[in-house]
Amino acid sequence: MPELPEVEVVRRGLAQWVAGREITSAEVLHPRAVRRHLAGPDDFAARLKGRVVLSAERRGKYLWLPLSGPEEALLAHLGMSGQLLVVAPGSPPEKHLRVRLGFGDGGSDLRFVDQRTFGHVMLTALASGVPEPIAHIAPDPFEESFDDDRFAAALRRRRTEVKRALLDQSLISGVGNIYADEALWLARLHWARPTQTLTRPKIAELLAAVREVMTAALHQGGTSFDSLYVDVNGESGYFERSLEVYGRRDRPCSRCGTPIMREAFMNRSSFSCPRCQRRPR
Repeated sequence: MPELPEVEVVRRGLAQWVAGREITSAEVLHPRAVRRHLAGPDDFAARLKGRVVLSAERRGKYLWLPLSGPEEALLAHLGMSGQLLVVAPGSPPEKHLRVRLGFGDGGSDLRFVDQRTFGHVMLTALASGVPEPIAHIAPDPFEESFDDDRFAAALRRRRTEVKRALLDQSLISGVGNIYADEALWLARLHWARPTQTLTRPKIAELLAAVREVMTAALHQGGTSFDSLYVDVNGESGYFERSLEVYGRRDRPCSRCGTPIMREAFMNRSSFSCPRCQRRPR
């Protein structure tokens, strides 16, 4: 599933190509894509027409487009395969096209394409500038409102494994399986390290690692393991080439040469270096 860097790449594309434009047509081609919009597809389409996209915003793995008029936004979650694409009007529909928006300037459409239909879009009210359905999600580590000291105190209170805490979107948003593994490797922490044993300096080091890894990924367009993870122009990121541990089972650690190990974790995989990241006793 796309994590913060991949979603931020899409947000930047939307800010460039969609912000400031008036929506003049909206078409829902698959009702599941707007299943979270409880008033239904027709209401969704009707309420978008005539609205101007004011900007493109993000928190963690969620994107939203604030709109003119009532304090509302078009909220999107990409799920496992969702794509928001900027496409020339009149172009043939993509195989898994779910929602299409047209604009009054006659320029490129905005299309929501989703092969597996786990993603969704919806029109929702804003609460203090954040869509109401995600108001409970913690700020991500790049937001001004993210408080490092508050995060450190909350992390130590959790009494759980450090990777499980990093994936807890009520504690810190935007971090998923890939970047958790990469940040833990950089900070020399095993994923099973109990959070209550972490010192404040070590937590600061971990936060710095999270930011460093995701900043590097952002500069490379994110991580694209297949053609489903693309920016608004349909282009893939290439941070996969720079991954240190994730997906690198049995390959040598670039720091010490020890083969990377894969372990089962929460019905998924966790990758680490058994020498650099000692398992807690």
